[in-house]
Amino acid sequence: MPISTNKAFVKDRARCLMSINEALAVVCPAVSVKQAIGVYLFQNTLTTLGTERHQHIIEELWNQQALSALALTEVAHGSDAKNMRTTATYDQETEEFVINTPDFQAAKCWVGNLGKTCTMVLLFAQLYTGGQCFGLHAFVVPVRDPKTLLPYPGLIIGDIGEKIGLNGIDNGFVMFQNYRIPRQNLLNRVADVTKDGDYESSFTEPGKLLGAALENLSAGRVGIMQEGSNNLINAVTIAVRYAALRTQFGSDNGPEVPIIEYQLHQWRLFPYVSAAAVLKIFTTSLTDDYLNAVEMSNTDTAIDNLREMISEIHAIISATKPLITWTCLHAIQECREACGGHGYLKAARFGDLRSTVDPCVSYEGDNNVLLQQTSNWLLRQWSSVINHNTTHSPLKTCSFLTNCNEILSKRFAGSSVRHVKTVAFVTQTYEWLITYLLKNTHQKQSELLTTQCKFTARNNSQVYKAAPLSKAYGEYVALKYYWNHINEHVEADLRSILGTLGLLYGLSCLDKHLVYLLQGNYGNGSLVNYIQDAILELCNEMKKCAVSVTDALAPPDFVINSVLGKADGKLYENLRNELFRGDTCVPEILASKL
Repeated sequence: MPISTNKAFVKDRARCLMSINEALAVVCPAVSVKQAIGVYLFQNTLTTLGTERHQHIIEELWNQQALSALALTEVAHGSDAKNMRTTATYDQETEEFVINTPDFQAAKCWVGNLGKTCTMVLLFAQLYTGGQCFGLHAFVVPVRDPKTLLPYPGLIIGDIGEKIGLNGIDNGFVMFQNYRIPRQNLLNRVADVTKDGDYESSFTEPGKLLGAALENLSAGRVGIMQEGSNNLINAVTIAVRYAALRTQFGSDNGPEVPIIEYQLHQWRLFPYVSAAAVLKIFTTSLTDDYLNAVEMSNTDTAIDNLREMISEIHAIISATKPLITWTCLHAIQECREACGGHGYLKAARFGDLRSTVDPCVSYEGDNNVLLQQTSNWLLRQWSSVINHNTTHSPLKTCSFLTNCNEILSKRFAGSSVRHVKTVAFVTQTYEWLITYLLKNTHQKQSELLTTQCKFTARNNSQVYKAAPLSKAYGEYVALKYYWNHINEHVEADLRSILGTLGLLYGLSCLDKHLVYLLQGNYGNGSLVNYIQDAILELCNEMKKCAVSVTDALAPPDFVINSVLGKADGKLYENLRNELFRGDTCVPEILASKL
């Protein structure tokens, strides 16, 4: 790690760390996660929530003198951070916080690096002082002797055991028994406790303070999105290269046909190829916006709309982290099946990819819970539109809502497939879809509020209203970033194929929302036929360039590490070499019987 990086601007340092971590992830996901948790996320939180008194800890991490962990999740509480039960009570006489775990259900659990290796944790606990609880706050807590790695007295630490995958990460649990830390170990940028036990905060509402503390998880979610987009590329690369070389069946007396020639096979794979391109470019572009916001939030300069920008980025991440991780998980399964029985070989690598991506749908924010955060933000924008005809959207991802009446009055008027194979159609249709779902979600919640509390009304409007709204918004934003990027930063001769990829991804996503387009009378059966026919036409157009596209996206063979997905085109030679690596001898116990 370059020493100068630690002295760089927050944005440049974060970009460097993310790039290193992204590279690590494609080679060894477990090492990447350990590094991300143990250094990057911890340091990021200290930088954004801590002050000068915590700078020495950052230096220790940077100089590899310590390894850290984030202790948020408890055995009985994960997403519901507000109700976590680990306590940190201020003792005015000793100027210390006394940390306690009430029972096993309140034990901090699933803490990466805690099982065997970390020496300190960033603990989120309920802060008590003067007999009053002030909500969840972050504390730096030493947990092991750096030389012996033995836990300090007052702690019960253990490893949670083997998992489905990522077993290179030592996830652990910890229980605290009157464990004391200095007052200065509280991260105090937005809240502090004085020597006399007085609580001071720049926030008047505890919920906003909790939001500020948990906002740092966005860095981890961005990292997961980067990892997900790369794993998606790996999966489609293996499947497309295999499909181009594998031949099966053919017309009477004709040669066998590569399976990539079959329409069904194209339809199964090529939308995921387009997703790989779109989501890779989107994630890279969004990371720039996220890091710009982080840089601005760590300056003392007053910046217009910064809080609104951070809220919008949080909404985008909360929609697209689920989008990317679910897309990747589904793609891996489809690609595995598309490679037939050979895809089930461990050497094909789909199993490793799947076990790596699987936890991403639930850690750093459960996908279904994150979608609710996006829909809540969109509903606030809708209220602003209704009351003031404006949105709080500095990045303009939902600024079209101010034209909601005009948008909802539009109907599809095309008369052929070519009318849906345009960026304008996909954009207009998504804006109609989001506006329609947002209006319906608002109406549904308003109806439920006449007989139910706000909490229950929100819960009972998720399945067919709020959740599809957030998913559609995530897809729209990904496409918006993608098209902006290729229009502004891509050479003209590449825009044609990238345009095809964008259209295929957009139409494939809209294909999943057809029920709402029909339900809202945006179109009729003809629209359904046009969209589906367009998808098949675009898949056919992709046939000639699918291998080239995946080659352009793919990392080197040693990273993909699949016997089915090597770039040399020697599928059966590579497969033969892999199979002959095994033991071809007759087992001794059987040889004696022959």
